[in-house]
Amino acid sequence: MKKSDFYFDLPEAQIAQTPLQQRDQSRLMRLNKTTGELEHRHFYELPELLREGDCLVINDSRVLPARLIGTRPGGGLVELLLLKDLGEGRWECLSRPGRKTRPGTELSFGEGELKATVEAVAEGGNRIVRFHYEGIFLEILERLGKMPLPPYIREELQDAERYQTVYSREIGSAAAPTAGLHFTEELLQQIRDRGIAIAPVTLHVGLGTFRPVKEDEIEAHDMHAEFCMISAESARIINETKRRGGRVVAVGTTSCRTLESFAAEDGSLRESAGWTSIFIYPGYRFRCIDALITNFHLPESTLIMLVSAMAGREPVLNAYQCAVREGYRFFSFGDAMLIE
Repeated sequence: MKKSDFYFDLPEAQIAQTPLQQRDQSRLMRLNKTTGELEHRHFYELPELLREGDCLVINDSRVLPARLIGTRPGGGLVELLLLKDLGEGRWECLSRPGRKTRPGTELSFGEGELKATVEAVAEGGNRIVRFHYEGIFLEILERLGKMPLPPYIREELQDAERYQTVYSREIGSAAAPTAGLHFTEELLQQIRDRGIAIAPVTLHVGLGTFRPVKEDEIEAHDMHAEFCMISAESARIINETKRRGGRVVAVGTTSCRTLESFAAEDGSLRESAGWTSIFIYPGYRFRCIDALITNFHLPESTLIMLVSAMAGREPVLNAYQCAVREGYRFFSFGDAMLIE
């Protein structure tokens, strides 16, 4: 298939720059993957759209405040974006300005509370940085770091928690699993009260999620790898849901990719952890999930390709064109879609 098969025209004004005041007030487009029929709802109506006996699978990864702004020798500013924990205080980072962060450069953050040494240049120009500090690194990062918002969001985020899901627990993502941003604690309780199970999984979202598909033939795209985990308890809940005939509803492409990475041929799961680079596009046969809650994605991205695998390319592009006409908000802080 061609990358251009997944193009649609999106006005820049419909890229949401800020979250809504109330998380669950976002719009929700319902797409029937069998008929292509569309329905316009709101996210707070989700409990009545789910069925007793369903299982909602959420990604409980928490975003690292991974953007550090500090100084280099001579007093100039430097910015690091933490990408990968290499252990023993060493991280792979994006750095700006790159030409000023050569190996051996000493950096300082938070008036010296956190210091760092650039040790090497990694493949692709990233820097290997060793941090020096006293105390607990993640606590220091919570104080000094900023949220690494996606490149298409230009507004400053006033409340960092709005780029976290209300159920985030496992720190490690470079970007939020944004389909989960619509949930409130009250909405989750309504879902439980309707007899719908909630099973957390973990996938630490990498910045590769924003990497464009460069090859014309999508099959040639080299998918980025991300670390994910399924607990024994979540595997049990999902397996029991399938045995009873309930639906497995993935919240977000990250939950979907986690389940499909570890599912056996019959769709069953067991406790698992590891790296996944699964690339889902039309023609893929889903083994575990039955329905998907997701935001509206970039044209020609791996995410719209995954959604098209779930509901068909033409119905998805038709839904996206309808969303543009109807003024839906797109991307991380935008509206949502339920495909079932």
